[in-house]
Amino acid sequence: MTIEEEVGIWFGAVIRGDNEPIRIGARSNIQENCVLHVDPGYPMVIEEECTIGHTAMLHGCHIGRGALIGIGAIVLNGARIGEGAMIGAGALIPEGKVIPPNSVVFGTPGKVAREVTPEDRKRVDGGVRDYMARWKRYAATFKPQE
Repeated sequence: MTIEEEVGIWFGAVIRGDNEPIRIGARSNIQENCVLHVDPGYPMVIEEECTIGHTAMLHGCHIGRGALIGIGAIVLNGARIGEGAMIGAGALIPEGKVIPPNSVVFGTPGKVAREVTPEDRKRVDGGVRDYMARWKRYAATFKPQE
């Protein structure tokens, strides 16, 4: 497992790289109760500056730079989420599905609804910055226990 700099992994998240490697890119945030897991033949890459929302489940997939995976979304083996894409809360991205860059996706199974707007991008980028700041505040308060 590779976790790059300034990654926030929040309470209750489970990251299991027992079958293949997992890489989490710099300045990404993995929010509370997410599950990240890999099967043989399906490594996981989460590129830089991604937001993985509360309770999302990622399984052997590739998440492009700056993408947002919404609360409770599921992304299955071999799926590829393009750079800057936004996957809506509760969406299901089936095995092997390719989501184009800068797409907004909703539903089960997930379907492209529209392109990301400048307002969407501003909101997502602000969330990445906010979670980085929170992570730094929390990290500064942790003290080793003896």
